[in-house]
Amino acid sequence: MSRTELRPFTAEDLAACGALLADRHRRHRAAQPLLPARFEDATGALAELTAAYETPDASGAVAYRAGVPVGFVLGAPKPSPVWGPNIWVEAAGLAATDPEVMRDLYAVAAARWVDEGRTAHYVVVPAHDAELLRAWFRLGFGQQHAHAIRPATPPGTATPAGLSVRRATPADVPALARLDIELPRHQGRSPTFSAGPVGTLEESVAEWTADVDNPAYATFVAESRGRVIGSAVGCALEMSSGHLSLARPDNAGFLGFAAVLPEARGAGAGRALGTAVIDWAGSVGFDTVVTDWRVTNLLSSRAWPALGFTETFLRLHRLIGY
Repeated sequence: MSRTELRPFTAEDLAACGALLADRHRRHRAAQPLLPARFEDATGALAELTAAYETPDASGAVAYRAGVPVGFVLGAPKPSPVWGPNIWVEAAGLAATDPEVMRDLYAVAAARWVDEGRTAHYVVVPAHDAELLRAWFRLGFGQQHAHAIRPATPPGTATPAGLSVRRATPADVPALARLDIELPRHQGRSPTFSAGPVGTLEESVAEWTADVDNPAYATFVAESRGRVIGSAVGCALEMSSGHLSLARPDNAGFLGFAAVLPEARGAGAGRALGTAVIDWAGSVGFDTVVTDWRVTNLLSSRAWPALGFTETFLRLHRLIGY
């Protein structure tokens, strides 16, 4: 085998690595055909890789063997206090013909990232590639988040007896506001321990009062015995700041929010709400529905796969400690 040459990623590497990315995406779509087809073309993949490279403070590494690129990794920081001093390798930021070379690429790139004080590392990896995932796991990364997709066809899940699901109205604002803060509260508890902020009930009431009739969103509530116990929101995927680049299917709906009051969980309200969003997405012409969840959120990580969502990308995380 030829010797592997490793060096920092530069603009001169874009075209060749764009072809590597397109090849990776072709293999990914063979396993997950609902992903966007346009990135199988080297031109489309190159455009996404170029955008990643031009992100402020982006940096990474590339590997060559006998003058031919065999892998790259490219990350950039996100200016958010939630993530700490970070670096993100998004869906367009990595590819390798040999998964083992990814460990060498990370070693080169991470030296700079840590020297810059960026000690929280995130990487979005195709979910189907077990060997590539294993390479990242052997670098000390763990799974944090899942992105998933399903067709926008009725999932065939019946609403449990005693529950009903309907579109929200302005009269539901107080209940919607309570549910709005219930999700981050739940995420902050064991075993998720998310550091996301929890707003106040007053702030949530004000936001829902302004947005409950917003036509860009489809808001549903679940009722039991005349009481609202859960809610869910659907919208076009373009309204989401996540599921970017190769992870963003064309003409997709988004299951962006769902919450059920603690005392009402376990009766099927979450799945009924998810079904309502999927049915809505199909009725307005979307081809697919996308969602995501923290894998340590025991409720969502069980409810959404049960509705037919299959994983497309996994977000992995490593925190450099001393």
